[in-house]
Amino acid sequence: MAQHDDTTKLPTRTLGAQGLRTSALGLGTMGMTMAYGDTATPDERGAIETIHRAHDLGVTFFDTAELYGMGTGSNEQLLGRAVRGFREDVVLATKFGFDLSDPARAGVALDSRPAHIREVTENSLRYLGTDHIDVLYQHRVDPDVPMEEVAGTVGELIAEGKVRFFGLSEAGPRTIRRAHAVQPVSVLQTEYSLFEREVETAVLPVVRELGIGFVPYSPLGRGFLTSAVQPAAAYPADDMRATDPRWQPGNYEKNLDAVRQLTALAGEKGITVTQLALAWLLAQGEDIVPIPGTRSPRRLAENVAAASVVLTPQDLARIQEILPHGSAGSRYGEEIMPQWD
Repeated sequence: MAQHDDTTKLPTRTLGAQGLRTSALGLGTMGMTMAYGDTATPDERGAIETIHRAHDLGVTFFDTAELYGMGTGSNEQLLGRAVRGFREDVVLATKFGFDLSDPARAGVALDSRPAHIREVTENSLRYLGTDHIDVLYQHRVDPDVPMEEVAGTVGELIAEGKVRFFGLSEAGPRTIRRAHAVQPVSVLQTEYSLFEREVETAVLPVVRELGIGFVPYSPLGRGFLTSAVQPAAAYPADDMRATDPRWQPGNYEKNLDAVRQLTALAGEKGITVTQLALAWLLAQGEDIVPIPGTRSPRRLAENVAAASVVLTPQDLARIQEILPHGSAGSRYGEEIMPQWD
């Protein structure tokens, strides 16, 4: 099994033509305060231990968002406290774009008005305990605010020194071009994994044409591409896997069979299926930096070790045979599925 040697430096990659340099794998922090399992009382000590372990192993890219604290700043504050001793060594990314004033509509209601962008940015700077945000993403495209206004506002924040790089999340080709024409976009963050392949046709060609880096979130299929997966009914109601279409009866069995085949292939190589999935993503291009999330230092070390896995053409062909088009079932329910333009 691939193991990470602490003396081996995690490789770095450059995202976007503006020169954003990060580790080849980042760390997503959403699950430390929401969405997966029991997060009603977050394990702050464990989360900080995981972030410190990531830094020790060479991870320099940490991803958070206003949404992950439901407007309270809890996730950003957690990350800010964790990196306080090495803030200048790392890249901090956060996001704006939701209207969190009504908890019942959190994650659905949008607000990318320029004044709101500035308000959220000031909050994020305070919560993270920093004088600049390295990457500021629009979390979801707001159809009520012209993309030119959004890009222009972030451009102003960059000129003021409060932000270094502009990012988009879940934006389609036309929207990406409109934003990039006003303020160069350095990175696009969208779901991409062996389970979710839609970006390969519609989005990756555009970001590569424009010189934009790509950051896959949920690179492990929200945990399905691991050794620990259960049917939807086994998860608590506040765990997003309980309602994820890929976990539902019919889809679940098909996806589980694919993971079993991938696990067998990984076993032949002496690695885990998690490492196989991350190595596959890394093999899709030097402009790709996945951000798997975890609350476990042990899992984190396993993820980081994937950067040293080499997949042969035969391995890649076999993976394609097992999952030629991705998973069974969509990645979100219809009511919250991002709409690309």
